[in-house]
Formats: sequence, structure tokens, C-alpha cells
Amino acid sequence: MAWFASLLARGEPALSEANVRDAATIAPLHAASFRRGWSENEVEGLLVDRHVVAHRAVVRSKLIGFVMSRLVEDEAEILSIAVAGAWRGRGLSHRLLTLHLRRLAGLGACTVFLEVDENNKPAIRLYDRAGFHEISKRPNYYPVAGGKAAAALVLRRNLA
Repeated sequence: MAWFASLLARGEPALSEANVRDAATIAPLHAASFRRGWSENEVEGLLVDRHVVAHRAVVRSKLIGFVMSRLVEDEAEILSIAVAGAWRGRGLSHRLLTLHLRRLAGLGACTVFLEVDENNKPAIRLYDRAGFHEISKRPNYYPVAGGKAAAALVLRRNLA
């Protein structure tokens, strides 16, 4: 019951398209979520690119998640998806991804690709649940401190 009260106190996330004004809040969330975070300038550069499609999740004007893809012709590549730690495990990434895939389909995408670290089990479960399938593997792609680099799994989902 305390968890439910906590959720109500936080408010329900609002999902919408992201734009260049979101770069300052997306960059730190990306940095907190990945080994090599994007700078604000890198995020801004992506968000002004006419081929980039991005969505965000906001609660009380605080960014708590985002997803970003590059769409060229009828193929899209998911560049990144991240959710703030306090909001993980609540289905927000699935909601963001579902909205994003619908938008990509509406813009003409027939196929969506992405790469994911083979050790990122929560992300792999998310993508599996969303209908992505492994089509390739890139060995030794993601560096691991003090160990063997992890493979990148290349995943694909058809939208059409």
C-alpha cells in the first residue's frame, strides 16, 4: 500500500514528443544510465536532426525517461532509451517504447533495429516483450571494466 501511495504522490508520467529544449535534461539521464553518456551538445545535435524522432516521460515537469531513434526512409534505429532509476520496473520503458514504435510506424518505418549489451537483461526482456528478435551479434563490442568486453546483440522488429 505504501508503494501505491508513493506512486500517487509522484503523479502519473505524461508521455509526449521530445524536442531540442529537452537536451539539458536528457543528457544527465543518459549519462546516469550508460557507461558513456551523451553531452548536452550531442543530445541537442540529435534533437535538431530532421531524421531523429524522440519521446519523453515527464512527471511534474521533471524528465524521468526518454527514447530516441533515427528514421531514414522506411528503416529506424533506436539510438537510446532510458528511465530514471526510481521509475524502473514500473512499465514506463514499455509504455515509452510502445508509443515510440507507433509513431515510427506512422512516419513510414517498416523495420526497426537496435543494439543492446548482451548483459543488459532488463533491456533484453523489454525488447523481447516488444517483439524484437536477435539477427546478429557483435563480439567484444561493449567494454567491461576489468573483464572481457560484452557482445552487442543486434535486434530487429518489423512494423509493417
